[in-house]
Amino acid sequence: MASVTFILKEPRSIEPTLIYLIFRFNGAMLKYSISQKINPKFWNPEKQRAKETRQFPEYAEFNTLLNNLEGVVNDNYRKLLNDKISPTPELLRIPLDKLLQKDSGRENDLVSFAEHLVDTTDRKYFTKKQLRQSIRLLREFKQESKRSLHLDSIDLDFYDQYMSFLIGRNYGKNSIGTFIKNVKVFMNEAVDRKLTTNLQFKNRRFKTVEEPSESIYLTEAEIQRLCDLDLSSNLRLDKVKDLFIIACYTGLRFSDLVQLRNENINKEGSLVRIRTQKTGELVIIPLKSHVKHILAKHEGIPPQAISNQKMNDYLKELGQLAEIKEAVLISFTKGGEQQNVVFEKWQLITTHTARRSFATNAYLQNVPTISIMKITGHRTEKSFLKYIKISQEDNANKLIHHPFFS
Repeated sequence: MASVTFILKEPRSIEPTLIYLIFRFNGAMLKYSISQKINPKFWNPEKQRAKETRQFPEYAEFNTLLNNLEGVVNDNYRKLLNDKISPTPELLRIPLDKLLQKDSGRENDLVSFAEHLVDTTDRKYFTKKQLRQSIRLLREFKQESKRSLHLDSIDLDFYDQYMSFLIGRNYGKNSIGTFIKNVKVFMNEAVDRKLTTNLQFKNRRFKTVEEPSESIYLTEAEIQRLCDLDLSSNLRLDKVKDLFIIACYTGLRFSDLVQLRNENINKEGSLVRIRTQKTGELVIIPLKSHVKHILAKHEGIPPQAISNQKMNDYLKELGQLAEIKEAVLISFTKGGEQQNVVFEKWQLITTHTARRSFATNAYLQNVPTISIMKITGHRTEKSFLKYIKISQEDNANKLIHHPFFS
């Protein structure tokens, strides 16, 4: 049976506090702020109305508003049932917003709030770029589904519909996981700012999804084959090769590689010091002889980087020239379906391959995990071990000289 109650947000406050309309129906509940405040000393909790007292002369108009709100929500509930439409909190909210002349499409709309959040908070450029992609998809989902994205309506029903939408857009499982994670980021912020009390996004069924990443790494032997390429007649590829080798032996992200300058190298040419773009952390990395040789070749000035996309294209050319063509089976979920594709390894090389190669090769050569993590920025060993890429054979070769197996 449906019922309406009015409660104070802070009934023990000595200052005016907000009033909520609570409408319970079919095991569900709408909690709605009527945007009106009253001092608790003027509130009658038994009647759920303002006290009829001279100290609060507005009591008549105040109680009339509460009566109207109760009537509107009950009338709308019955109308939905008569029209054979299943009542939901978001459908019941619409006539209440209309009565109070609320603009439910702004402050309490998930898309509008998320846009405001990204525009006004101090987040890194690449984080904002990722968040804006999530906002774009939420906006497209809203238009396509004709569904309200009021903060109070982000529930398991939204989750199921949004997951279907993302799968229908042919996104991979890890990409979908990122988009759901960002919805949680937005909702956590909204709760912190007291824009909503809706916590359904914390339900265990409202989960991010992921699958193991199938990214590759290059072995020391494969990196050496790149080093041995004679590209004196192709300066375009020669510069890209040198940049990639620097990344393979420093673990720098592309965003840090592009800002690398000679002032980042100490006078002895033995260390690189740089504050990372993504996390803002200062990292200090010892320079391997290969990197020192490249720096000497360029008179101590690291080669100027090109765009990430162009460099990824050129890296595949380099990998093909170096005959890095081991067959690699990649399994992934896309559009909700499991897919298995065989590539030659050179086809999968990107700028990020260098960073994974650095972490994996350093680990295989028994560099202490904590030391590698200081450079890669991983905060836990668990996340680091998920990041590196070693085969069962690599793992066995690493252990073969361990005292336990001798």
